[in-house]
Amino acid sequence: MSLPSQTAVIIPVSVAEPVVGHHRMRLDTAAPWGVPAHITILFPFVAPSDVDGAAVARLAAVFAATAPFDCTFTECGWFGQDVLWLRPDRAQVLRDLTSAVAAEFPAHKPYGGEHDDVVPHLTVGESRRGSAKELRAAEVDVSSKLPFTAHIDHGLLIAGTDQPDSWHTVATLPLGSSPR
Repeated sequence: MSLPSQTAVIIPVSVAEPVVGHHRMRLDTAAPWGVPAHITILFPFVAPSDVDGAAVARLAAVFAATAPFDCTFTECGWFGQDVLWLRPDRAQVLRDLTSAVAAEFPAHKPYGGEHDDVVPHLTVGESRRGSAKELRAAEVDVSSKLPFTAHIDHGLLIAGTDQPDSWHTVATLPLGSSPR
């Protein structure tokens, strides 16, 4: 297995796997790499060689300042015709967490600074992995299994490559317990 070439900060959403897992394996680039169903907080993150105790401690402190919360996914969304995703009802809490992590690590902009507005989402599939017909079929199937609610109580710092099953957890980042 090759050394990790990139890192990401995510909120894993394990309860989504029965709803989207089989679609993600076919239609989401990251799923075969071993990246679980998730909401991205910050990607790309620091170079794997820069992940040390101090970086993890800074990241953990940001997560500890956000209280755990429940998040419900009630509908699918689209980025154009290219990406099918699930919409979390607690989007502002997730935006705030992304902003706080980006403020702590200002050299690392969400999605490399490609988007003016960060839209919290859980990717189901992408057009580069499946046809419009396959994505629409996935949308119908997933929509029939909504809503579901996830209890969000931690994030993950993960690292890997674009190779199958290469991503792994570097650190678990518990959310704090004080109300916001």
